Amino acid sequence: MQLIIAEKPSLARNIAGALGAKTRRNGYIEGDGFLVTWAFGHLFSLYDIEDYTGGAGQRWKLQGLPFFPSAFRFKLRQDANKQTDDGVRKQFEVIRSLCAREDVDGIVNAGDADREGEIIVRLCVQNACKRDVPCRRLWLPDQTAETIKAAVQEMQDASAYDRLADEGFARMYMDWLYGVNLTRLATLKSGTLLRVGRVIVPIVKAIYDRDMAIEHFVPSTYFALVSNAETGGESIRLVSRYKFDADKRETAVRACRKLNAQRAYVKDKSTKKETLQPGKLFSLSKLQNYLGKKYKMPMDESLAIVQKLYESGYVTYPRTNSEYLATAEKDKVRKLVSVLQGVGYPVAFRDKKTIFDDSKIESHSALTPTYQIPGKDKLSEKERQVYSAILRRFVAVFCAEECKAEKTEITVAVGACEDFALKGTVILQPGWTRFDDSMKTSVKILPDLNVGDEVNIDFHPEEKQTSPPKHYTIETLNNYLKNPFREEKAAAANEDDSEEYRAMFEGLELGTEATRTGIIENAIKSKYIELKKDVYYLLPGGKYLIETLQQMQISMDKYKTSALGQALKKVYHGTMTVPAAVQMAQTEIRAAFSAGENDPDNERYTGFFGEPAGLCPLCGKDVTRGRYGFACTGYKDGCRFQISREIAGRQISLKEARELLINGKTGLLKGFISKTGKPFDAALELENGKVAFRFEQL
Repeated sequence: MQLIIAEKPSLARNIAGALGAKTRRNGYIEGDGFLVTWAFGHLFSLYDIEDYTGGAGQRWKLQGLPFFPSAFRFKLRQDANKQTDDGVRKQFEVIRSLCAREDVDGIVNAGDADREGEIIVRLCVQNACKRDVPCRRLWLPDQTAETIKAAVQEMQDASAYDRLADEGFARMYMDWLYGVNLTRLATLKSGTLLRVGRVIVPIVKAIYDRDMAIEHFVPSTYFALVSNAETGGESIRLVSRYKFDADKRETAVRACRKLNAQRAYVKDKSTKKETLQPGKLFSLSKLQNYLGKKYKMPMDESLAIVQKLYESGYVTYPRTNSEYLATAEKDKVRKLVSVLQGVGYPVAFRDKKTIFDDSKIESHSALTPTYQIPGKDKLSEKERQVYSAILRRFVAVFCAEECKAEKTEITVAVGACEDFALKGTVILQPGWTRFDDSMKTSVKILPDLNVGDEVNIDFHPEEKQTSPPKHYTIETLNNYLKNPFREEKAAAANEDDSEEYRAMFEGLELGTEATRTGIIENAIKSKYIELKKDVYYLLPGGKYLIETLQQMQISMDKYKTSALGQALKKVYHGTMTVPAAVQMAQTEIRAAFSAGENDPDNERYTGFFGEPAGLCPLCGKDVTRGRYGFACTGYKDGCRFQISREIAGRQISLKEARELLINGKTGLLKGFISKTGKPFDAALELENGKVAFRFEQL
């Protein structure tokens, strides 16, 4: 009897149905030599610090941090009240009792086909099975009955996936170390719950940096030289490459006169017919980009829908980072093309490197439909939108009719001063563009001009302003996270994706296709960022998070997070061990705790929330470290005395605050920055209950 442990009940039902197991029992399905049971996603979670120390129920405290367990331990998942979930406990007992059955001579890991699914079921087996039973892995690219049956015949020994499991455990351990240690440090320091994570912080930081750049952007005015004169009944817009500052209008006017005095004519013309190629199949993030742009669909919603379509057997595994298919899938694709032909789609099999490329696949191929096509009444409106996007992209890529276009380029010369290139495209045969509007070439009609024809011009100065950066959208943030070191324009053009795939395979990306959506959703729930339509904005909570971490010298930028991601890939490739990756994280965390602002033995130590600094000069009550600096505890009685945590770009340490409160002044302090950006030194003093600079001789 083979015991198959699926990651979720829905997958278990699909497996059981495909294998002929029909008898439903309490927590599993039996039949035809199989026992099929399930988890509910993660049944296990890592211990909390208090589980190791015996301090359950106690308030967080600095003592004992940073905490690094000698060995990581797991417990059954708990609810919000720190109680083991009854449903989780009951299902685990079902798994344990099935593992103990003497007629079970093999166990099958049927977790989702990724590192998370790998460790979910491994943890169940490790904790439930107390005897030596052979274990194999069921790897499913989709959940159709045909695929399940074929995959059961091709199962490998579970040990073939040990490196995938190692990567999964390393990620879990590293994220736990960052989460429990730095979240507690930042929370104790600030007095506000701040969720600090390996990936959530650089995501919020990216949005913070962009929104700060927009907020502080100072537009500058300039003059462009523009002509919109008509020739042959068509307006021809010519924009000079030369620009003039706002105070150079007269110079711009003279430049326009010089251009207008020249003869403008068609210097060159080229027309050629081309076959336009469709784009690539969808990865998860590219699908989310498309849906966010077209339907303003949030990433968590699109992921939930495509996951449901996968579990219903309509599409392949969704959490894929590739836009290519494996060469071994060609026969499978031929059959899918035949199925689509049978229901009226004009498709034909194409064997091209832009479609089939093993070098661009890490674990999973691109998202495609399966042979199982849903009826019109099977899907909701939003499910149809997501399914249609995947289906139509596949049809576009394999469209039998090519897209034919005529491309024209005209060069207009304005004397010997400047040449202007005009480009236009006319679609002659729509081909794949009938199915994929996201990849349509914009059609621009050019006037019927030939070499030597005169072109009317009327250049004039046109006042323009430089534009601030744009807020991140679902598409541009996704592109940034996939390769945070690539220029945004290059990512948008995506003409050569080799750099993007190199970044993914080396672990340079921030998060993964499987985790990014959930992390961004956590940032939204934590009120660090918000999503309006398809645009992300920074919230005050996110601004406070980033600025507090900066002041604490806790660096979780793209460089550090990418370095940790690269370590995980090294674990996957067997060039780094799990303990070595964990040690790397521990080193970074120790550095955060030993930073001057967080080390009580350092003169730059800025104190923890509630730590006393002295007595208020106005009301005599205690002044303690608060959220924004050192504040009087008599604020409820109306006292507003405070010492800001940062004055003129310089943090104020606890020692300096105490000196100011005891003596009414400090010694010379270095490192202040003026509003004009110049550094200066000064003392601080109390003047009528307010903090002021003192510049006289000290």
